[in-house]
This record gives sequence, structure tokens and C-alpha cells, in this order.
Amino acid sequence: MNLVTVVAVCLMAISAWAEAESKSKPGRGRGSMWWGIAKAGEPNNISPLAPGMTYLDPAIHATLRRKQRRLARENPGVLAAIAKGANLAINECQHQFRTRRWNCSTRNFLRGKNLFGKIVERGCRETAFIYAITSAAVTHSVARACSEGSIESCTCDYSHHNREPQMSNVGTVAGVGDWEWGGCSDNIGFGFKFSREFVDTGERGRTLREKMNLHNNEAGRAHVQAEMRQECKCHGMSGSCTMKTCWMRLNSFRTIGDILKDRFDGASRVMVSNSLLRNGGNGGGGGGGGNGGAVGGVNENTLTNRAGSSSAATLKTATNGIGGIGGANSVLSNSIHARGAGHAHQKRINRYNFQLKPYNPEHKPPGAKDLVYLEPSPGFCERNPRLGIQGTHGRQCNDTSIGVDGCDLMCCGRGYRTQEVTVVERCSCTFHWCCEVKCKLCRTKKTIHTCL
Repeated sequence: MNLVTVVAVCLMAISAWAEAESKSKPGRGRGSMWWGIAKAGEPNNISPLAPGMTYLDPAIHATLRRKQRRLARENPGVLAAIAKGANLAINECQHQFRTRRWNCSTRNFLRGKNLFGKIVERGCRETAFIYAITSAAVTHSVARACSEGSIESCTCDYSHHNREPQMSNVGTVAGVGDWEWGGCSDNIGFGFKFSREFVDTGERGRTLREKMNLHNNEAGRAHVQAEMRQECKCHGMSGSCTMKTCWMRLNSFRTIGDILKDRFDGASRVMVSNSLLRNGGNGGGGGGGGNGGAVGGVNENTLTNRAGSSSAATLKTATNGIGGIGGANSVLSNSIHARGAGHAHQKRINRYNFQLKPYNPEHKPPGAKDLVYLEPSPGFCERNPRLGIQGTHGRQCNDTSIGVDGCDLMCCGRGYRTQEVTVVERCSCTFHWCCEVKCKLCRTKKTIHTCL
């Protein structure tokens, strides 16, 4: 038995174990195993084992499902973008919750055990945020990697170039001309579609928890797309800006994190309705502020099949506008019109074809951008090894704040310890030509409050 065969057998065994592990956790759905990419090290998907073969770290294989491994093979370079996105999501989550009782703590884990701990087995607000931020991070990272040329199967989004030049008659400034599309736009269409295919793998939408996961995944992607911004560059003699070239650029991920954190604070507790059809008029948005049918180019018709129509025209309408990118849309469109592919595509779209109704019938149904959860959050005051909760003992707090970072709330009424510590920091830094920065060392006393 040669080396290649041994490696193949080992990878199959690891993958089978990971599949069994994910199926043994029916409460959380089966789409979260890929988060392990963040702690598996940099993926090496370009080192050949033999002609026609590509090496993948077994630790990464254990975190991916079969379809996800296929997507990685078909899109060389995408694993690095996914790993970057996973770490981006972790860092952003920990930044947003750094002053909360639950601080999005992660742990080093082995062979696919959950990165965020067992809290994700509960359908609470924190789990909703985790799914939304990770889905958004993959969308953001893959879309940016396309425009940077890091993924072989996608490029910049040039679909805007086919549009007519924009004519601005209102508010025209003397000496400043009109603008036209150009440059390299971030490929949000490919990022959106790839995130759906990769992140939502395993979430079939058959259980209430899987529907929750799908909704929050979609909400994360929708916010990334809705926050796309137009950037322009002036052309003309001496910066006269007689003409501008503009392109579409992703907003910073910190902005996405801030928005999703606001959605977390106003998340809606939901239950699935008897009718599995999403009504395009249900945009309200319980709790977190609603959003109508349109979601930055992905409207209700994009996410669902209205009234279960199976005609090719209806399916074509349903796929138009996912990012508005010609390349991504053409792939979907071709698969729709291929013989025998209509029913398969409709089945895939139908994963999102459900209406979650509020747990409180007096609240409005959640919008497409709202985060949803199924059950109240557990208490995060005391250590709970069963759920992987660390508790707030020893956490730093702010004794002058009346918010969630204040000592009264952070310490859950247990009290806190105050101590003075001496901190050595660099200070009085000056720049010396060329090229050195010289600083002094200053000792300062700081008061630190820690929960009992």
C-alpha cells in the first residue's frame, strides 16, 4: 500500500468521523463544522502529492463536509479566503462582545469539536450572532479575494461596465464632469453565491433550528451586500476632476460587525408558521427594526419561490439580482435552464422558502436582515462546563459605568476587587530622520477592578 493510498484512507476515516460527530448534534444543525478552519492553520492546497492530486491538511478535512471539499477543489485559492474570513469573524465577535458577560470566547479544539463551545447547541441570541457573523465574513472575504486575484475561478465584478454612463444633472458643480463605471469592483455576487453554497451546506431546513441557522446566515450575507459603497477616482489635468471613474467596494467589516451587533440587541424570538411560504410583504422586523422586501439587491423574490411556482421563468426571476454579477448569475441561470435541473434548483431555493413568525403574536414578523433565535440565553454569570460558559469571575469591569460593562452588571451582584497596578508604557515618542522612532519608558499607576 503506497503513501497516497494510506493518506486517502486516513482522510476518509477522519471525514466519516466528522460526519458522524455533526449528525450526533441534531440540536444545532450540521453546518457549523467548517468553523474549525480558523484554528487548523493556514490551508496548503497547492502542494502536490502526485500528478493530478492536491494535498489538504487532515485537520481541515475533518472540519469540511463532502460538498465543501468539492467547492474547495473547484475554486483553487478559496480555502485561504475562507480561513481568513473565519478568523475575521472570530476577531470581530470578540471585539463586539468584549464588554459583555458572554465575550465570544473560543478555544483550541481537536478534530472538529466546536470552536465556540457548546453554547451553539442552544438556539439563543449568541448563537444567532455567531452564525450571522461567520456567514458575513465568508461573503466579505471571498468577494474581496476575487478582486485581489487570489481565487482562480473569479475576478473583479465588471458587470457595471455594461451600464450606461451616469449623467448627473442635479447639483452639478461647475468644472466637474460626470462619472462612469470602471475599475475593479469587489465581486459580491460570487461571494454571496459561494457563501450560500459553502456555509449553508448541511442546513437542509427540515428542523426549526436549521431554519434559524439558514435565516441568520442569510441575514449576515444580506448586510454585507447592502453595505457596498461606491468609490471614485478623479481624472483630469492637475486634479481638475473633469471625469470620474467609479466602482463598488465592500465596506469595512467593522461596519458590518457594528450593524450585526445592533441586530443582536434587537433580535426576534421566533417559531415557524404552519405555512412555509415567505410572504414578500412581511418585512417589518420584530425587535430589531424591520426591513422591507428589498435587501440591497437581494429582495424577497431572490430568496424564495413565491407560491411554489416551478416554471422556468419564475426560477429565472428568483436568481436574478443575487449580487447583480454576470458571472455568478450566468452559472446559476445555466444550471436552471439545463434539462432536468429545474426541479433540483427549485429544491435548493426552497431551503429559504419559509416564514418564521414571532414567538409573541403581537410582534411583527422578522425581516430578512433581522437576527432570530428560539430560546432565551443561559446565564453567563457562573461557570457552566456543560455549555462551555466560563463565567465572569476574574473579568475586568468599569466601576463608573452603568452599562453592561459596569461592575454591577458584569459581576452579577457578587462584588468586585479593586487594586492598583504599575504599568510600564512607551511615551514621549519622537521621530528622528531617518528613520527611527525613539520613546521613553513611563511608569503609570492604574486602578483595575475585577469581579469576585
